[in-house]
Amino acid sequence: MSEKIKSLNEIKQLIGILKGQNKRIVFTNGCFDILHAGHVKYLQEAKSLGDVLIIGLNTDWSVCANKGPSRPLVGEQDRAEVLAALACVDYIIMFDEFTPERLIEEIIPNILVKGGDYNIDDIKGKECVESHGGRVVSIPFIPDKSTSNLIKLIIERYGPGNIF
Repeated sequence: MSEKIKSLNEIKQLIGILKGQNKRIVFTNGCFDILHAGHVKYLQEAKSLGDVLIIGLNTDWSVCANKGPSRPLVGEQDRAEVLAALACVDYIIMFDEFTPERLIEEIIPNILVKGGDYNIDDIKGKECVESHGGRVVSIPFIPDKSTSNLIKLIIERYGPGNIF
């Protein structure tokens, strides 16, 4: 398991140290099921906004609760390991809830980032971050770069009757 994958207690200790060093903590969250170029560009841009990028990764239960019973396609541990291999990702913490709001309240990042497919006023954790002097940033969504589009393409190409 990667050293980048942390528990809540470990993340809180690290954040205390990093904030003491005046490091800007950037937080984002997501399922990251079937990692693709859109995810990578998004994470690179998120990292560019601060010094340390922390990803709140939905557990398998949380992905299923948000996306439906056929998801995730890739298990939480594998998703975490793939994300940990990216140079722009500093730490990963899994959360087992429908939204990351409680996790954001524990971490209190300087910058909260979500994709442009979210209305900035609907981003969970926005009020908490802003009330502590932080900011919320929406990174533009990259059209046609999504896990849902990849799944549709796989079904079209390899669905019944289209075996390899």
